[in-house]
Amino acid sequence: MSTSKSGKAAVPHKPPPRTVAVSPLPTDFQTDPSDPFPLVRAVTPAKARSGRVAVPAKSETPAKSEPLAKSETLAKSETLAKSGPAVPEPPGPKPSSAAPESTLVAPPVPAVHSARSGHSRDHKPLRIAHLYPSLLNVAGDGGNLIAIKRRAQWRGIPVEIVAVEKGETPDFRKFDIVLFHGGQDVEMAVAAEDFARKAPSLREAVGEGVVVFAVCAGLQLLGHRYISNAGEEMLGAGILDLETRGGPQRFMQHAACEVTIGGVTETVVGFENHSGLTELGPGCEAFGRVVAGAGNNGRDGLEGARSGNVFATYLHGPCLPKNPWLTDQIIRIAVGRAEGVPAAKAVLAPLNDEFEARAHEIALAKAMANRGKRTALEPARLVRAQKPG
Repeated sequence: MSTSKSGKAAVPHKPPPRTVAVSPLPTDFQTDPSDPFPLVRAVTPAKARSGRVAVPAKSETPAKSEPLAKSETLAKSETLAKSGPAVPEPPGPKPSSAAPESTLVAPPVPAVHSARSGHSRDHKPLRIAHLYPSLLNVAGDGGNLIAIKRRAQWRGIPVEIVAVEKGETPDFRKFDIVLFHGGQDVEMAVAAEDFARKAPSLREAVGEGVVVFAVCAGLQLLGHRYISNAGEEMLGAGILDLETRGGPQRFMQHAACEVTIGGVTETVVGFENHSGLTELGPGCEAFGRVVAGAGNNGRDGLEGARSGNVFATYLHGPCLPKNPWLTDQIIRIAVGRAEGVPAAKAVLAPLNDEFEARAHEIALAKAMANRGKRTALEPARLVRAQKPG
């Protein structure tokens, strides 16, 4: 058990919520064998006697545990590092009989509650389609998938991920979430040619309420067309009523916008890096209102686009890890669709978002520091040298 500089016991990153029942992960939990940071599973008392982590019996768990004193915690940590599982009695006065002896406890995984089920075991797996992961993954956009996966699994919701690469055209109606990330013009052109074959299936899925989260190139290819600076035209799926043209400047800066979902408005932060100038048509609305940064075109104060359960933005970073509220909105809507209940009635168990909130605050401070300043870059101009006469 680690301690803070103040001597108080460190708070686990994701402790169990006080108002939600706690239960272990279901036996059919989907794990990723290549995950370098596997989830912490609850340890049974039988295993605790032979392992390094001890878990007290349910009846012995105090209603409100008292933090260990700094000297006591350090003594336990040093002894554990030297001799392994055995933890001798620390020096000093013994704890009072009112509170049981403190032990190292593995944080349990909180259950998730929706309108139809009160236990995570009753939830259907959340199926995610990740479009072109080997082709479109600039500015760490793959972190969006990790954020959704982690925040679902922390609540005991099974997750199934399918990578959809070039040449593959699945039935997108079988998924709950589709991720479509950003890339440069060269990779985007390759994706656009292939995406024309995927678009009909994705349009059907969108019509049935499948959640789509798109970033940058994904936003542009969900529109009618994208015309690059070189004049190359890439046709989109027409799922979003928008069009994008390459502009003379590249917007590269920390950015923020206000986003409203389900009647709740929050600030979403990220990093924009695009030269496209996007104009929205009457068939879709903006994803958010610019607080800092250029947004879609640096003029109209709009950021991204939205239509139904399709959310598209220019914010990289990646976006979702620094915006847990937005991540949870995506999960909540997807869980509601998977279980056949209105999204408004799907309630997710709360998580301790101390680290995420700190990352959000830092990103917002950087965006606000450049607010009102133009940090766009002029693109490089290649001039053909004249041959001597």
